[in-house]
Amino acid sequence: MAKLPDFEGLAVFAKVVETRSFAAAARDLNLSKATVSKAVSRLEAKLGTRLFNRTSRRLALTDAGRMLSGRAANILAEAEAAENDTLSQSITPRGLVRLAVPMSFGVKWVAPIIPEFLKEYPEVQIDLHLSDAMVDVIGEGFDAVLRIASLPDSSLIARRLCNVERYPIASPAYLKAHGRPKHPMALSEHPCLGYAYLVTPDSWRFTHRNGETAIVHPSTGPLRVNNGDAMVPALVEGLGIGVLPDFIIREYLADGRLERVLPDWSLPVSGLHWVTPPGGPKPARVEVLADYLAKKLGRSDRAAGKGRRDQRK
Repeated sequence: MAKLPDFEGLAVFAKVVETRSFAAAARDLNLSKATVSKAVSRLEAKLGTRLFNRTSRRLALTDAGRMLSGRAANILAEAEAAENDTLSQSITPRGLVRLAVPMSFGVKWVAPIIPEFLKEYPEVQIDLHLSDAMVDVIGEGFDAVLRIASLPDSSLIARRLCNVERYPIASPAYLKAHGRPKHPMALSEHPCLGYAYLVTPDSWRFTHRNGETAIVHPSTGPLRVNNGDAMVPALVEGLGIGVLPDFIIREYLADGRLERVLPDWSLPVSGLHWVTPPGGPKPARVEVLADYLAKKLGRSDRAAGKGRRDQRK
């Protein structure tokens, strides 16, 4: 008879990946650090490969560890979900949720509503990672990420929360000095400030309200950034034209520091998505946070896509 997989070792390994620490995993599992270390060593011996590179200051997954981490996390999540489903529905969600969110959106929209969630679920902790870079959901051990994009096909599961619109904008002083472009193709004659993490940063696709389309290769301006808020001061000072999402520039449009350019033309609408690794049921702590953010962010007055069904990419 074939030996059973080392489910305990896989679960302990997944918890170490999640917490990024043998000591933290031991606390979460209510085990000694030695027991956690032995479980991982036993799993490494069975698999014939190292799963972590360990130093006194750093713990990093090996290539084999990265390959195994997603499946091990699914095993742990499936086991937790099975127990939660069997227990009474009154069981309180508990534990750590590692969530990655784009920097500006996270500061402006997510961080302000997190305290209310934590008061409602006092046994849940959130590790909020703010970065505009595209994180590796599985490889970096996140339970979920919020992404603002038109998502490509992948094995990840995406739930669309709302729409996010982007606009070309400039300061009144810039438009007075350099003229207001009448057609997207005229943008090639203006310095355009760049954002590094656009899917196609070197081409902007516009659609006129009458259906006409135009693909523009904007000229290179004096500034390129990897965070949208960092572009705003240069725009306000009249250094060029840029494209930013509405949640960053709304207040600047309202008080007149910035103006929309080409108001009869629109850029493709992106979506705010809740993205999770593939697999079965998620732990209760992840599900309640997903529902909370969907409720809060989906009903915002930014949202044009409220009530849409989940989209699986």
